[in-house]
Amino acid sequence: MDTLVKKPVIIYAESTPNPSSMKFVANQLLVHDGATAQYLSKAETKGSPLAAKLFEFPFVKAVFMAANFITVSKVDSVQWEDITLELRDFIRIYISEGKSIITELPKAEVAIDNTFTEKKEVFTEHAAPTNEIEVKIIEILEQYIRPAVEGDGGSITFKGFAEGIVTVQMRGACSGCPSSTLTLKAGIEGLLKRMIPDVKEVVSEAM
Repeated sequence: MDTLVKKPVIIYAESTPNPSSMKFVANQLLVHDGATAQYLSKAETKGSPLAAKLFEFPFVKAVFMAANFITVSKVDSVQWEDITLELRDFIRIYISEGKSIITELPKAEVAIDNTFTEKKEVFTEHAAPTNEIEVKIIEILEQYIRPAVEGDGGSITFKGFAEGIVTVQMRGACSGCPSSTLTLKAGIEGLLKRMIPDVKEVVSEAM
């Protein structure tokens, strides 16, 4: 009889453009269906046993989870070289023991019956589009921008579009990152302007 061998959990730490945030990447999916979860305090971690445990470390300031990674933001009084190994081992052991990571998302996913295109789509966490331009904006964010932002340990969601201005929200390592303004203006705004002439500016909504 064949014995099912459990895949060992591997976690590696990856720096992000934000010096206050470190990305811990797993060799398995941690958050499913394109969802994301951000916790800015222990009081917000009711639906995530793992996030609650991470906040027991006195240097943890915020936790963001998506796909196969966890981004941890620290207080300024400690250095990453002093805590990275400790956090990496804790996360690896926690996941290896099969404990719950998220039991309930902090924000419900928004499923939208898209009446502006031929097919139905699910836009996770984005504000519901009200016209074809907003649908196109979300499609561009998902196809071209979200993968790059997640690569840096963060996420971006569409919040609204009015009078040529696109409002987005950046979370995880992208929240409070010194280079996030440059990314927003030079990267995201430039791309949306080129692909959608109606877009004049992109701004970030504060958390």
